[in-house]
Amino acid sequence: MSNGKKPREVEKKPEGVIIKSDDSPAKMEVRHTEIKTEGDYKESPVYIYHDWCVKCGICVAFCPTGVLARKPDGSPYVKNPEKCIHCETCDRLCPNFAITGAKQK
Repeated sequence: MSNGKKPREVEKKPEGVIIKSDDSPAKMEVRHTEIKTEGDYKESPVYIYHDWCVKCGICVAFCPTGVLARKPDGSPYVKNPEKCIHCETCDRLCPNFAITGAKQK
């Protein structure tokens, strides 16, 4: 039974399914993968909002004391919380506001 439309051209990838030819704009179904921050944000001098992070590495590159490091997938994490000097450089430089440097208590 044909309705006059071309069959969809579909490309399947681990990240989701891309529908390439259809009457509508390109669509993608994506599996949600969530990366949890290790530790409690109230205890750490830096909190990372992984949902907003684009893994650009700016926070890691500009941290003056090496508090932050990158996981194999590129996402930042708090490696050495005791080294934090509360300069908030990570907070100011993040283009997506995905990291918060806590002020000294």
